[in-house]
Amino acid sequence: MPKVKYHYDTETCKYEPVKRTTASVILDSLMYGSLVLIGAVCILVIYLSYYDSPNEKLLRKGNDKLVFRLQMMNKEMKQVDKVLAQLENRDDNIYRTIFEQEPIAASIRNAGIGGARRYQDLVGQGLENEEFLLKTLTHFDQIKRQMYIQTKSYDELLSLARRQHLLLASIPAITPISLKQSYLSSGFGMRFHPIHKIRRMHKGIDFGARVGTPIYATGAGKVTKVSTRFTGPGKHIEIDHGFGFRTRYLHLSEFNVKVGQKVKRGELIGYSGNTGTSSGPHLHYEVVKNRKKVNPIHYFYQDITNAEFEKLVELASIENSSM
Repeated sequence: MPKVKYHYDTETCKYEPVKRTTASVILDSLMYGSLVLIGAVCILVIYLSYYDSPNEKLLRKGNDKLVFRLQMMNKEMKQVDKVLAQLENRDDNIYRTIFEQEPIAASIRNAGIGGARRYQDLVGQGLENEEFLLKTLTHFDQIKRQMYIQTKSYDELLSLARRQHLLLASIPAITPISLKQSYLSSGFGMRFHPIHKIRRMHKGIDFGARVGTPIYATGAGKVTKVSTRFTGPGKHIEIDHGFGFRTRYLHLSEFNVKVGQKVKRGELIGYSGNTGTSSGPHLHYEVVKNRKKVNPIHYFYQDITNAEFEKLVELASIENSSM
C-alpha cells in the first residue's frame, strides 16, 4: 500500500493529502534510478580497481618476472662493464704498448649505435616500464659494440705478435761462420782494395777462413740466388728474409741450397772458398736493409758473448785492406 503524503492547509487549518501528478511520479522515479545507477557504477569501479581477472593476474605476474630479470640483467651488465674497462685498460697501456701501437681512441670505444631510435617499434606502445626497457636494451647494445671493438683489437695484436715472431726469426742475428773457425779480417766502411789497389767502400765484412768452412744462414728466409761468377762475387748466395732484409754470402767454394728453398737461422747453406775476385780464402758477408747495404756488425746479438762482440767491433774498426 503506497504511503500517502500530507501537507498542512492554512486556510482550512487541516492536514490535507498531497495530490501527486504523473509528471512528479516520473521525475521521482528517474531521480531514484539515477542514484542507483551512480552507486552501481561507483561500486563497479572500486571492484575493478582491486580485482584482476585470471588472465590479467597471469599477465601481471609475467610482467613482474620480466622486470625482475631486466633488473638482474642490468646488475650483470654493470659487472661486464667493469671487466671490459679492465681489459681495455690493459689493452691500451700494456699490450698495445708492447707492439708500439697507439691506444684505441675513447671516441671509438664509446661510440653510440643509434640509441632509442633503433627501437621505434617499442616507443609509444603504452608498455609498462618503457623507459627502463629502452635503457637496458641501449646499454646491452653498447656492451656488444665495446666487446666487438675489443675482439678486433685482440685480432690485430695476435697478428702483430705472429708478425713479430716472424721478424725476430728473420733478422740476420748470428755470425754466418763460426768464430772458432774464422777471424774477422776486414770491417764495413772505407778500405783498401787488395786487387784494384785503391781505397773504396767495403759494403760488408770479411771473415778469413779455410776453404770448406761451413757457412750458415743468419736468419730465416728464402734463397733467391745461387750463382757462380768467375770474377766479382764468385760463387755466391742471396737470401730474402722479408721485412726489408736480405743477406749475401760471397766467394764460396760449394753450395748446399737451391733457389726457392726456405731456410732457418743457423741452417748450413754452403762452404767458404776463394772464388771470384778474392785475394785469399774468406767469406764476404753483406746485410741489405730496405735496399741499402748496412753494417752487419750491428745485427749480431745471438750466439755471441759480449766479449766476442766487443772484439768483433774492435777488429771491424781497423781500416785495413779488404780481401
